[in-house]
Amino acid sequence: MTSQQSGNSLVSLDAEVGPADALRQLSRREKAALDTHSKSDLHERFRRCALAVLNTGSVQDDSVAVLERFCDFDIDVVEQPRGIRLRLKNAPVSAFVDGQLIEGIREQLFAVMRDVLAAATVDAALDTTDQVFEWLREAGAIRTGEQPGMVVCWGGHSIARNEYDYSKALGYQLGLRGLNICTGCGPGAMKGPMKGATIAHAKQRIKDGRYLGITEPGIIAAESPNPIVNELVVMPDVEKRMEAFIRLAHVIVVFPGGVGTAEEVLHLLSVMLQPENADITLPLIFTGPPTAIEYFKQLDAFLVACLGDSVRQYYQIIIGDEVTGGVDDRVTATEKVARRVAEGVENAMAARRIRDDAYGFNWKLHIPPELQQPFLPTHKNMAALKLQIGRSQHKLAGDLRRLFSGIVAGNVKQEGLRAVAEHGPYQLNGDKEITRRLDVLLRSFIAQGRMKLPGKPYSPCYQLLDSEGLD
Repeated sequence: MTSQQSGNSLVSLDAEVGPADALRQLSRREKAALDTHSKSDLHERFRRCALAVLNTGSVQDDSVAVLERFCDFDIDVVEQPRGIRLRLKNAPVSAFVDGQLIEGIREQLFAVMRDVLAAATVDAALDTTDQVFEWLREAGAIRTGEQPGMVVCWGGHSIARNEYDYSKALGYQLGLRGLNICTGCGPGAMKGPMKGATIAHAKQRIKDGRYLGITEPGIIAAESPNPIVNELVVMPDVEKRMEAFIRLAHVIVVFPGGVGTAEEVLHLLSVMLQPENADITLPLIFTGPPTAIEYFKQLDAFLVACLGDSVRQYYQIIIGDEVTGGVDDRVTATEKVARRVAEGVENAMAARRIRDDAYGFNWKLHIPPELQQPFLPTHKNMAALKLQIGRSQHKLAGDLRRLFSGIVAGNVKQEGLRAVAEHGPYQLNGDKEITRRLDVLLRSFIAQGRMKLPGKPYSPCYQLLDSEGLD
């Protein structure tokens, strides 16, 4: 092991690590694709995702800045007769304790390798849902014979401390009820529920609690996995990540967030609004402390203005009490929500029994091909989105989701940041009422500090135009 120093501070290490358990050997083709000398797209994706895992705990949310700070980092596969090892060059020193790689980071590092290889070998002829299922199954995220209870939690990485405490307190109440947690695996509202659940699971002597983090290569560098994640899955793109969330979920809980959270909500609504899903049970709960009232008020107003009053049948808003301090200081603050979530899980299970569907993977949910195809947020594609009142609810919801997906890319993803730097803000056209509502919503996100980590200025990556091309 060797080290690199900046002044008097140790900033990076060279090391070689192996998996905790036996890992299948790689074919010559797989190893060649991952090899540092290949300069392939696959190796670069592997390098970027591995750096994100090794950078766990960072407060940086700019993927370009992360890659530039550790521009000399590299990773290579060393094949041995009885397995493989990973050779790390200039890895962040924060990933090590006394020269040894932290165990949870080692697990996530090999999970990244597994999923990057899976992306390169997936059968493109397969139905997308089959691809998602097989991906999750190979990652161990789908388990037969297990009593279900997976609560998917969405929310922002940039949230106030009291909102984080609330998400942690609710996670604690969910954990006391034996429920498992799945999030986007990053900080903020993605970490809070997991942290609360770990304490509750310990109290209930639940030794196999699941803290499932689902991410994708474009976002992982800006939202490194939090250290509580004990199952990491890197899906190949946003759309498959979203399908994984909603097919695994028994209930979805939404905490305050920003454009990424709005993207997730709109993707789910674009699915639930499909006529084929009229009898699907998938409870959706918006919740937070009193300070979250304005956030959910603005989000609700935007959804109703664009999609009509009937959209409210798909979600409920529950504002809890203020939470401060430890997770069990104010147990009454989140008990109501936790009970509602537990009831929702039971209702979802009952509905799947009636429909003869699998407990752990919602096969009967209909997701049309247009919601499964990756959306590339180029300036041309963003400008071409059809944001008109009067379109079918599910189609308009789908394009609104793509709009927010593009803003996420322009905010934090490497390709989006560079595209905006080169070509300027995305030009977003639409009906005057939609662009007006968008403007109100996005300004509220900015005013509430939900677009970047606290203390960082935000420069919009978009420009809103009405259908006549006017600001």
